[in-house]
Amino acid sequence: MLAGIGNTPLLPLDALIRDLVDAQPANARGPNVHLLGKAEWYNPGGSVKDRAAARIVAEARAAGKLAPGKILLDSTSGNTGISYAMLGAALGFPVTLCVPENVSPERKRILRAYGANIIYTDPAEGSDGAIKVARQYAQRDPELYFYADQYSNDANWRAHYETTASEIWQQTEGRITHFVAMLGTTGTFVGTARRLKQLNPTIRCISLQPDSAFHGIEGAKHLPSAIMPRIYDSSVADENLEIATEDAHAMARRLAREQGLLVGVSAAAAVVGSLQVIDSLEINQRATIITILADSGEKYLSERFWDEE
Repeated sequence: MLAGIGNTPLLPLDALIRDLVDAQPANARGPNVHLLGKAEWYNPGGSVKDRAAARIVAEARAAGKLAPGKILLDSTSGNTGISYAMLGAALGFPVTLCVPENVSPERKRILRAYGANIIYTDPAEGSDGAIKVARQYAQRDPELYFYADQYSNDANWRAHYETTASEIWQQTEGRITHFVAMLGTTGTFVGTARRLKQLNPTIRCISLQPDSAFHGIEGAKHLPSAIMPRIYDSSVADENLEIATEDAHAMARRLAREQGLLVGVSAAAAVVGSLQVIDSLEINQRATIITILADSGEKYLSERFWDEE
C-alpha cells in the first residue's frame, strides 16, 4: 500500500487553452504553451495528502514518537485525515482527528470506514477551529497522543521536496517553466517549489489561495485571515493569485462536462489559477505549466454546485 504512494501521472489539459487562443492572434499560444495537471487521486488514499501523511508517520515512528499505545492526533479538513486513517488501519495505530463538522458527507464516511475516531469542531471556525481543538487535546494528554501537527511539521514539505518535485522534473524532462498550486497547509507548494527552484532557478512558482476568508474551496486557506502554518515560506513564491469559489465551482463543472475529468474543488481552483497565469504570458512565449490536482470530485458529489448550469 505504501509503495503505491507517488509516481502519479501528468494529465494534459491543453484543450482548456483553446478559449485563450481564440482571444489572441492566430495560434499565439497554441503550440507554445502546455498545461498539465498532476493527478494526485491516483494515490491509494485518493489525494496528494498521502505523500505528507506517509512521511509524517514514517519520521514519527523512526523517532519513537508514534510508539505502540500512542494515538496519532491531528486536525484536518478531510484529505490528510483520510490518509492518516488509511495508514493507521494498514500499520496498526489508532487515529483521532479533529474535523470541522461541515466537511463533505463523503469524507466523513471514508474516515469512519477506516475506523478513525472523529471529533467534530465548530463549522463556523473552519480549519482554524479544528487546529485549536487538536492543540487542546494534545496539551491535555501528551503521553496519550502523538500530535502530528501537519501545519508545523517539516516532514510535510519534505515529502514534496523529495517526491513531487522530482517526479515533475523527470516527467517534463526538465521543461517545466511554471509551477502552480493551492495553499492549504502550504506543504505541497513550499516543498515542491523549493526543490524546483534548486533544479532551475528560472522556474516561476505561483501560489493560489481563496479570495475571501469565507470561501468554499475545501482544504484551502485564506492566509491573511487564518492561523499561519509554521512551515509556510513566502519567499519561494514568485506570485500569489486569489481564486473565487464560484470560479472554482464553475471549472469543476466544466472539467467534468467538457473534459470528462472529475476533480475536487481545490483542483479546479488550481486550474483556474493556471489559466490566469497563461493569460498573462507574452505572445509566443513558450511555457510548460504544471499544477496539482489534489483529489478527484468523488468526495464532493453531495455539493449543490454540481446541479448548477
